[in-house]
Amino acid sequence: MESSNEASDRIGGLTDLGPFLSKRNNARNILYTSDIPQKCKDEPCMLGVDEAGRGPVLGPMVYGIAFCSLSDGEVLKSLGCADSKQLTEETREVIFDDINRKEYANTSVGWAVEVISPNTISRNMLKRTKYSLNEVSMDSAIALINAAIDLGVNIAEIYVDTVGPPEKYQAKLSALFPDFQITVAKKADSTYPIVSAASICAKVTRDHALKVWKFNEGLDMTHEQFGSGYPGDPKTVSFLQEQSDYHFGYPRLVRFSWSTAEKAMEKVACPVQFEEGNEKPKAGRSIKKFFKGENGGKLEKSDFFKERFLESSNFEFM
Repeated sequence: MESSNEASDRIGGLTDLGPFLSKRNNARNILYTSDIPQKCKDEPCMLGVDEAGRGPVLGPMVYGIAFCSLSDGEVLKSLGCADSKQLTEETREVIFDDINRKEYANTSVGWAVEVISPNTISRNMLKRTKYSLNEVSMDSAIALINAAIDLGVNIAEIYVDTVGPPEKYQAKLSALFPDFQITVAKKADSTYPIVSAASICAKVTRDHALKVWKFNEGLDMTHEQFGSGYPGDPKTVSFLQEQSDYHFGYPRLVRFSWSTAEKAMEKVACPVQFEEGNEKPKAGRSIKKFFKGENGGKLEKSDFFKERFLESSNFEFM
C-alpha cells in the first residue's frame, strides 16, 4: 500500500487530487489522510465511514472516513453534506474543495481514504481461500478507523454505512472498538451528515482516480472512452468487448473477478483449461503423506503425465 504524509504531497483542494493520484501506482492500494484539525484531537469526535465504487466492473473501490468534533455538527450542514447519491458530481466536488480550503471547515473536519485497486480486489476474490468483497470492505473500514486513532483523533462515536447485515457488522466493530459508541445502518449516508461527508470524499476520489487512470499496458484511452465502469454503461460494455487481449485478457482497470468481465472474456479471449491431479489432498495431511496413496502405497500418476508420456527424472549436477 502506498501512503504519503510529505508536505509537498498534500491534498489542499480539488485541484490537488488528480495530480496526487496520477503519481501513484494504480495497481496498488493507496492510503491518504488529511491534516488532523487540532479540535479533533482535543474534543470528542464523531467519525463516519462509507464507500464508493462497490458495484462497477472497472476501476477501484474507495473507502472513506470523515471526522469532526461533536460540537461541530452544524459545520457539516453548512457544507451541504447530505445523501451523496442525490448530489450531482459538480456539487460533490464543491463540497470536497470546501472541506479542504475553507478555514471554517478544515479547522473542524478531517478525512481519509483508501483507494483499493481493481487488481487487489480481483486477486483477493479469486484466491483459493476466498476473501469476499464484504471482507475487503470491512477490513478497509477498520484500517481507516485505526489510522485515525493512530493520528490522535479523539473518537467518541462511529457511524457506518453497512455492508451485509448491519447487526453482525456492528457487533464486529463493537468488539474491536469497545470504547466507542458505534452505529451501523443501511443508507447511513442519507441519515448521518458525517457519513455523507465520508461518502463525498470517497466518491470524488474514485471519480478522479478514473479521470487520471494510466494504462500500464499501453492503451491510449481516457475515462470518457471507457465510461463510468458500471455494467449498464454502454461505453463500459464497449470497452469490455473491444479491449481484451486474446491471450492476456483485460488491463488492470478491469475487475476480472466480476461475472460481467468473465462472461465478456469468454467471447473474446483464448479458452484455458487447467488440469488437476486424480487425487485431491485431504485437509490436515502432512507434506510426507501427500506423496503417498490412500493406504500408504505409491501415489497414482496423474492423467496429465500419462497422456503426455512424461516421466520423472533425477539430475546430478557436477
